[in-house]
Amino acid sequence: MSTSTTLVASRAATWAVAARILVPAIWLGMIIGISFIEAPLKFTAPGITIPLGLGIGRLVFTAMNAVEILLFVCWLAGSFKRHMDRAWWWIVGIVGFLLLLKAAVIRPGLSVRTDAVLAGNSDGGSLWHYAYIGVEGVLTLTLVIALVFACKRWVSISPR
Repeated sequence: MSTSTTLVASRAATWAVAARILVPAIWLGMIIGISFIEAPLKFTAPGITIPLGLGIGRLVFTAMNAVEILLFVCWLAGSFKRHMDRAWWWIVGIVGFLLLLKAAVIRPGLSVRTDAVLAGNSDGGSLWHYAYIGVEGVLTLTLVIALVFACKRWVSISPR
């Protein structure tokens, strides 16, 4: 293997490790900032009506789900570099399943519920909200586990 090939392989491995650490960290920041802080506080802001809050929420969570899918694809790509053990693939699989559940099952249910509230056919609140909060909580814990696992495996702190 030539020096330039080794350098390219080394850079690819470095980017893969960075993806395995940075993606869960960025994703956690998004969930904490949007789901756990912005969403509940939005309805306490002066002048925010239920329809306005629901409209903002729909836009924000649609964008967030798109970014989450992109992050997952990047994380998955970074996981194929080097040989990953079964524990890592379980974590990746659980995160992928939770993302699929959230984006393909729960969000459409929430959207139907939001449409009903906006049309005046419902007073709000539903099991879909609790399902979303539950999945978001499990996703958060799983991403924390992934981040800890990745840091323990790929970050070495040498004593001075």
